[in-house]
Amino acid sequence: MQNQVISENINVELLANQVVEGFIIGLHKSPFHGFSVEFAEHRLYNTGEPIKNIDWKVFGRTDKLFSKKFEEETNLRCHLVIDTSSSMYFPQENGKQSKKSKINFAIIAAACFKQLMKKQRDAVGLSLFNSDITFHADAKSSSIQHQIINAELQKIMDSPIQNKTSNTAKALHLIAESIHKRSMVIILSDMMDNTSSQGLEDTFAALQHLRYNKHEVIVFDIADKKQELDFEFENRPYEFEDLETGEKIKLQAEQIKEHYITEIKKSKAAIKLKCAQFKIDLIEANVEEGVQKILMPYLLKRQKLN
Repeated sequence: MQNQVISENINVELLANQVVEGFIIGLHKSPFHGFSVEFAEHRLYNTGEPIKNIDWKVFGRTDKLFSKKFEEETNLRCHLVIDTSSSMYFPQENGKQSKKSKINFAIIAAACFKQLMKKQRDAVGLSLFNSDITFHADAKSSSIQHQIINAELQKIMDSPIQNKTSNTAKALHLIAESIHKRSMVIILSDMMDNTSSQGLEDTFAALQHLRYNKHEVIVFDIADKKQELDFEFENRPYEFEDLETGEKIKLQAEQIKEHYITEIKKSKAAIKLKCAQFKIDLIEANVEEGVQKILMPYLLKRQKLN
């Protein structure tokens, strides 16, 4: 499969805005017409509240009293968690980052979620991790917060990370301790450090930590389905490289395809079972299908929490 190599920088914020606006237009034309995607910035004034919060310009136009909504009045707190380990930079083309890499998918998805939260006046935070947490910002809804998150997402998009392993369990335990208020936690990862039984148990102990602290959790399991799950390669010799360790091995694709598919299916089935047990939403995300497809599960989850 040939993927287009990035020849120019992608503007994460601009692309996310385009995707979200297209998504909302599509909702209005779909059976979801009427779904709550209108985003008010005011609420009706209640007698006895400070009059300093009244928006007098709106009163002049409508003859009704509305109070401005402030940061602390947000409806929902959401924390985005992105796996930036080197395996997320697959697939590549000639050793260079592709537009269809898992990390690009995760970044654009996170930017789209953030944009929806901005429209809905929700507070949003961000954590980036590989072997350690490399960035953390608590949830806020200020314009400065959105600028900070945009800058971090853009930085990851523009600067690939090489030979970085993932420690999902460690990161999630730390995040569970740092998020003190009940939140929606969205995890964007390829779950590649959970292929062993011990890795899986460690990660789900951390996810259970989040659930114990009353957080709602959605895991977006990101993969290149064609290559990573179905192992669709030509029947010829390949040199496969572990992007996290740099280890390389030469193999004939057909020699290991059946065994590989069996093991990857077993791993994914275990992840699904554990998520079901802990009441964690698991969404399989294929980079080939684009980001818009995964926005609806977020909106449906958010609607349930209102």
